[in-house]
Amino acid sequence: QLQACGGGLVQAGDSLRLSCTCSGRTFSSYGMGWFRQAPGEEREFVAGISWSGVNKYYADSVKGRFTISRDNAENTVYLQMNSLKYEDTAVYFCAADRAGLRVKTSRSAYEYWGQGTLVTVSS
Repeated sequence: QLQACGGGLVQAGDSLRLSCTCSGRTFSSYGMGWFRQAPGEEREFVAGISWSGVNKYYADSVKGRFTISRDNAENTVYLQMNSLKYEDTAVYFCAADRAGLRVKTSRSAYEYWGQGTLVTVSS
């Protein structure tokens, strides 16, 4: 089970950190990803990290502003979001991929999903 939190209402240019905690003993073997879905839009990949934390991948729209990290001892993955823009407004979901060696950007590659946390950026 994945539990995402940390969303909220912020102004453009602000920062926010999302957290996603996984219950269970196999978190350290999972690849983890963050996706987001804006109203009326498809759910899109934001960032992903391999099980070891060595490999990371970002969508072009967030590269240089967002950072994904993980703490396997705490069963938690983070998404640090800086320089937030209005267009970052969305519900953010964390997801887990049991085959966590490589970072994957496709929604279908992730077997487990959190419930989502809303990020609203005012312009």
